[in-house]
Amino acid sequence: MTTITSTGMANDRMSADRRTLAGRIDALPSSAGLWRFITLLALGGFFELYDLFETGYISSGLIAAGVFHTGSAGVFGIADQAAFASATFLGLFVGASLLAPYADRFGRRLTFMCALAWYGAFSLLMAFQQSAEMIILFRFLVGIGLGVELVTIDTYLSEWVPAHLRSRAFAFSFFIQFLSVPAVALMSWWLVPQTILSLEGWRWVVIAGAVCSLVIWLIRKNLPESARWLAQQGRHQEAHQVLSAMEKRCGISPGEDFSHSDAAAQLPKKGRFSEIWAPAYRKRTLMLVVMNFFQAIGFFGFGNWLPALLSGKGATVTHSLLYAFFITLAYPLGSLICSRYADKIENKWQIVLSSLMTVVFGTLFAFMTNPVLMIICGFLITYSNAWLTFSYHAYQTEIFPTHIRARAVGFCYSFSRLSTVFSSILIGIILQYAGSQGVIAFIVLSMLMVMLSVGIYGPKTRGMDLENI
Repeated sequence: MTTITSTGMANDRMSADRRTLAGRIDALPSSAGLWRFITLLALGGFFELYDLFETGYISSGLIAAGVFHTGSAGVFGIADQAAFASATFLGLFVGASLLAPYADRFGRRLTFMCALAWYGAFSLLMAFQQSAEMIILFRFLVGIGLGVELVTIDTYLSEWVPAHLRSRAFAFSFFIQFLSVPAVALMSWWLVPQTILSLEGWRWVVIAGAVCSLVIWLIRKNLPESARWLAQQGRHQEAHQVLSAMEKRCGISPGEDFSHSDAAAQLPKKGRFSEIWAPAYRKRTLMLVVMNFFQAIGFFGFGNWLPALLSGKGATVTHSLLYAFFITLAYPLGSLICSRYADKIENKWQIVLSSLMTVVFGTLFAFMTNPVLMIICGFLITYSNAWLTFSYHAYQTEIFPTHIRARAVGFCYSFSRLSTVFSSILIGIILQYAGSQGVIAFIVLSMLMVMLSVGIYGPKTRGMDLENI
């Protein structure tokens, strides 16, 4: 009589699972090869976030250099810092909404590489501009590349990572990406007050990010295309080949070729914008539009205006930049700590809980005057923002099918950029007339909207294959 052990049954189940594309991806072990791939992908996001967060840190240097002006003396009759931030997010909106869908048409890899090169080139050009008008124009162009890049990274990552590791992979990816935030804060604190080789310090902060991103572009040329996208495009043999190469990279033998009738291969070769409004996805689209619109106010409202909020509480420019450096350490540390439990909680509830954390500590921050307590509250707000970021980035890529994933995520994500275009100006006005407490109140109300939209209308996704959500 033959006895079937639990190990044998597990092996049989694994063998059966590996007859499908999704099953072969889910069977990828948590190996050094897989995490190297995730790290390589995340390095692109490092420089995108570096660039986003430098907005608040280099503005003081631009003002000190006489390039930027405050109040009505600015280019558009408002503070140039506000116009600079708004141009960034207007570019992000254009990139995410209009150009990110090309990742569904031309592939994740090609779109990813083009966006990174675009960002690096225009950042480098921006560093050598002499007028506020040209700096703001090039900042808009930089934002377009960023908008495409960030959406493509999310879709790329979600399609390659096993379902049971998806949230953890996003948390680890953002740990690497968020290392850029204390990096740009520290570099700004060190370089902004200086002039080196006749170039103001703010220019060196921009040049460093641009040059390093172009170096990463050379390193990352060998990234594989998404197997899910190749299968959906009918490029069956290529999908099998890149998946086999990934299995070897992860230390397991390549699985058998999946069927031409596999679920991933049955999707339409081209998606249409109207499909994100089909009955199956309409509620998800609206939920993500609301969530993205309001989470950006909380995230970038605090992140981009942190030095100004600290200065508004009486800190000098030098001290506010130094305090900001300690506070921004919570971005990478928060993501690293969260990676330990990211796969144990539904993503929708992680979004709700992290938003609640921002509400609580944001309210406390508004009333703090002691530097140590300000840093502690700011650290915890930043921790919650890091938690929110990786959870919603993972979540919004999970709930749409491959053939419209980049299009749908780009459209929904673009509303976070659109809201920041206007909120950057609005926060500047609120800071001028209502002070730091008014800005924090605005952020708290926005995070409450995030909690309601996702908590009530968000579907569950934990541990499910992308094809089954």
